[in-house]
Amino acid sequence: MRNTSIRVRLTIWYGGGLALIMILFASALYLVMSRALQDQIDVSLEDAAVAAARSLEEHRFGPFLLLDDLAQAFPELALLDKFFQIFGPQGQITLQSANIKTQDIPLSEQAKRSALKSQATYESVRVHNEIPIRLLSYPINHGDTLVNILRVGTSLRPVEEMLDRLVFVLLIGSPLAVLVSVLGGWFLAGRALRPVDTITHTAQRIAAGDLTQRLQTTSTDEIGRLASTFNDMIARLEASIRQIRQFSADASHELRTPLTIIKGETELALRKDRQSEVYREVLESNLEEIDRMSRIVDELLFLSRADLGEIKIAKDPVQLDQLVQEIHHQAMVLGKERDINPVLGHLEPTTIVGDELRLRELLLNIVDNAIKYSQEKGTIEISLEHANGMANISVKDHGIGISPEEQTVIFNRFFRSDTARAHAQKGTGLGLAICKWIAETHQGNIRVESSPGKGSRFIISLPLHGQV
Repeated sequence: MRNTSIRVRLTIWYGGGLALIMILFASALYLVMSRALQDQIDVSLEDAAVAAARSLEEHRFGPFLLLDDLAQAFPELALLDKFFQIFGPQGQITLQSANIKTQDIPLSEQAKRSALKSQATYESVRVHNEIPIRLLSYPINHGDTLVNILRVGTSLRPVEEMLDRLVFVLLIGSPLAVLVSVLGGWFLAGRALRPVDTITHTAQRIAAGDLTQRLQTTSTDEIGRLASTFNDMIARLEASIRQIRQFSADASHELRTPLTIIKGETELALRKDRQSEVYREVLESNLEEIDRMSRIVDELLFLSRADLGEIKIAKDPVQLDQLVQEIHHQAMVLGKERDINPVLGHLEPTTIVGDELRLRELLLNIVDNAIKYSQEKGTIEISLEHANGMANISVKDHGIGISPEEQTVIFNRFFRSDTARAHAQKGTGLGLAICKWIAETHQGNIRVESSPGKGSRFIISLPLHGQV
């Protein structure tokens, strides 16, 4: 059963459920119909008995009947579908109608006892394996004394014939209805599951490498929502694979450059004997390139662990204003080489919840970039303000700036513009990607405002303590 298709299983369950419902319905219908017909017979017997008893009172002298034959007073009894019998108190037959076909139907003991209690008795009997007969034994009293027992009977052949026809219709109609319903269920299941087949075929094409496939759907039902979710998933998968490919290409490029430098300088140094100072310079250059590759590998490992959720972020109170002051002091040291002057602007007392080490890394990276891409003897401005429940740290430089096109991709991994490469050779292109991850992990964000040749302003927004 597990290996069968959903369409087959739905059809089997639908057909089985419908068959069970039809069996229960047919059984209930038969029982209700049988009971209703019997109740109808009993009501007609009671009406006939009451009417006959009333007529018999008109031909009675005390406890005795003055008739020898019921047919003399009631010739229409022979034309009715019922027969009448009159018994004495002891159960002996006194009179009976002419249309009775079975002569030997004795009065039962139960009917006698009930008649003595002035109670009517209904019975169903079958004589000589013939058609069953429904009987009503009705007591006739004179005062408080039982003088006669009137029995009215009728054949149950019409009832049995009607029930037989009902059974025949049910035996023929029920399987036919189940068969038609199963075929309809098979068809409807196929129609309902057709989008699933489309999804399967599309997934197979995607598995073969075609990530441009999408499902065409205009419905808003469950299948439509599934198709929309599937399209969103494929779009994200395509973007992720494209990003992975770009990431691999960029990583290979960034690692290949220092390896090429190391290899070229080493081969050049080994072509002939040189002085020790030359070898020392080659080794120092190689060490710088090795340090650069180490930084790239460390940052790659950091981002990979971050993507896997393996880096734990502390959630401790952090005095952000004090942290900004400390970063400002470090910036003054970093800026001495290029005569860059870090200026501390407006600084509001601020407390946030987060990881102080990661926040320090974030701010130091942004400030270091501002110093790196500023013009010599320039200034950078650092400030901290509040707005709408957020702490906004601004780091502004007056350097080379960033074009609008590059601003949309500047936080991508390994991205470095040509202007940035020409201005500063050092750099891995991973720093801003790490900064973005740290800001977003603290439920904040980082954005840039810049114009080419006029400098850049990076704004880091972090939720204030109590706003997280």
